[in-house]
Amino acid sequence: MSDETPVCSAKGCRTAAVWVLAWNNPKLHTPERRKTWLACEEHREHLSQFLGVRGFLKDVVALAEWQRREAAGESAADG
Repeated sequence: MSDETPVCSAKGCRTAAVWVLAWNNPKLHTPERRKTWLACEEHREHLSQFLGVRGFLKDVVALAEWQRREAAGESAADG
C-alpha cells in the first residue's frame, strides 16, 4: 500500500478505509491468493455481503492489523 491514506473501495466513496476484505475467486485464483478491497465503517457490511454471497470472502481484518502483518512479512492467510 502506498503512503497515501487508503480509501474505501465502495463505488464513489472517498472515506478513509479502516477494514481490509481479503477475497479470492476460486475460478480465477489459486487457493492461497488473496485480493483485497478496502472498506470504511459504513461500507464494510455491504462489501462483505457482496463478496460473501459469491463465496469469495476469506477474511475481514482491521487495516492497522493488515499493515502490521505486511510489515512483519506475514502472509494474510497466516492469521
